[in-house]
Amino acid sequence: MTKQEKVDYVINKLNELYPTIPVPLNHKDPYTLLIAVLLSAQSTDVRVNQITPLLFEKADNPYDMVKLTVEEIREIIKPVGLSPMKSKGIHGLSKILIEKHDGKVPKTYKELEELPAVGHKTAAVVLSQAFGIPAFPVDTHIHRLMYRWGFTNGKNVVQTEKDAKRLFPKELWNDLHLQIIWYGREYSPARGWDLNKDIITRTIGRKSVLKAHPQYVAN
Repeated sequence: MTKQEKVDYVINKLNELYPTIPVPLNHKDPYTLLIAVLLSAQSTDVRVNQITPLLFEKADNPYDMVKLTVEEIREIIKPVGLSPMKSKGIHGLSKILIEKHDGKVPKTYKELEELPAVGHKTAAVVLSQAFGIPAFPVDTHIHRLMYRWGFTNGKNVVQTEKDAKRLFPKELWNDLHLQIIWYGREYSPARGWDLNKDIITRTIGRKSVLKAHPQYVAN
């Protein structure tokens, strides 16, 4: 297959597997999504979805959030890890949203990345999932699969994002990044990877990756 044929194959297969795409993090608006994505750094979506209802019960908007102390926020979010940094970030960004943005979440990379504890990936998730702005957030699943599929050299997430944006049509980015995440979790995980279940990698995967897998059988 040519690279373009592989890209088309991935798009078609993911649409077949995920015709409707569940959103990993529970939220009701751009602010609650921003907080949920920030909390998900080095944690699992399942854990974050258990904690956010407790936090949002007390504060689901920046005006209520700044009424809590950093310590109070930290106590609630402790189970998701990195709570000292995340609690400061949540309190600090809520204050900035009120002072600079009328309490609303901004819609540009630049303004989002100026907020405390908000990096490029978090900004990209918010732009795509809250505002429908084309973005291709690269998490560990996407980084792993783009390499396994031979679509990037795997050097770093910046390169992986560039390659993904170059290969896939812009109008599909927002759906595709979520479809790839779900596929990575279900069919092509980092650990306990069953090549027989992983139809996409088995069909178009990088030869060196396939050959290194204990289940690999040459055609």
